[in-house]
Amino acid sequence: MGLADKPNMATDIDTILKLHVPLLVMVGECRRPVDDVLSMGPGAIIELERPADSDLVLMVNNKSIGNGQAVKVGENFGIKITKIESAHDLITAMGSDEVPVE
Repeated sequence: MGLADKPNMATDIDTILKLHVPLLVMVGECRRPVDDVLSMGPGAIIELERPADSDLVLMVNNKSIGNGQAVKVGENFGIKITKIESAHDLITAMGSDEVPVE
């Protein structure tokens, strides 16, 4: 492969950095039997196994990338970041669990 055939690395990185990824904010979690889940309806309350004043978990690709506190932004919810993982951990969270074999 000649020099002219090599992809432009800067362009590839710019393209990757512009990708949109879903950010999830986890309030808490719990486990319930399937019959409890099937019997839920409007007005049901699910108690989470997490203190009400604890930080929320910011996630990408179902992996934690940081923590924050719930805030109100106009008429919407938001999250004020209190901790964020390293750039390496962020990239790992956005990638696949599979490691390519060379």
